[in-house]
Amino acid sequence: MKRKHTKKTWIIIFVIIIFIISSFHISFAEPQIPIPKMGFTVDEAKNPQEVANSIQILFILTILALAPSILMMMTCFTRIIIVLSFIRKAIATQTTPPNQVLIGLALFLTFFIMAPIGSEINEKAIQPYLNQEISEEVALDNALKPVRGFMFKQTREKDLSLFIDISGSEKPKKLEDIPTKALIPAFIISELKTGFQIGYVLFIPFIVIDMVVSSTLMSMGMMMLPPVMISMPFKILLFILVDGWNLIIKSLIMGFK
Repeated sequence: MKRKHTKKTWIIIFVIIIFIISSFHISFAEPQIPIPKMGFTVDEAKNPQEVANSIQILFILTILALAPSILMMMTCFTRIIIVLSFIRKAIATQTTPPNQVLIGLALFLTFFIMAPIGSEINEKAIQPYLNQEISEEVALDNALKPVRGFMFKQTREKDLSLFIDISGSEKPKKLEDIPTKALIPAFIISELKTGFQIGYVLFIPFIVIDMVVSSTLMSMGMMMLPPVMISMPFKILLFILVDGWNLIIKSLIMGFK
């Protein structure tokens, strides 16, 4: 009885497969669903409103194209990825962790650190604009204020004065008078310097291990043996014993508080 039931089941499955194959054949032979045709046309604007709409679309596309640069240059991403790259060089593990892992970690740490700023932008700029309570200009100003506040906290006065002097503008009396075009490059070079300072400190203990291993091999007469091959396990062991990833990530996050 069980064998008959199994045989009947296989017959039903076979019939269903034949039906699916035949339906595919019919659909390819005589397509029933029309394939949509897409095109791109450029017509002359009939009124100023159409011109304004076109400019807004171009502006939105430009913002989307610049979104990766905005994410990397106006947030904490730059410092984080530099420090993570330095620690990989210091341990001398070549491509471990791979670039995809480092970039992914840097992105998620950036989202975690910038989450309060994103919430403030959503509360004071995006939601009021979507509810038609404020205009586009006011929404842009409200969205830019928390980002500027974050960049001001991480930017050195020396870097700010550099770009203000180069631009030839008058010295501002308060932070609100500093133009964003001078704040962004000043913030970037400040983050680069901070990232390199942290990387230098991270390199010191691993350089000591390299020197100890190299001098030991020299004293043993094993000059043909690469010191990096011997020192790398000790570096990894030291990094694991001190819980290096926890310390580095904690230091990075607390550095932005």
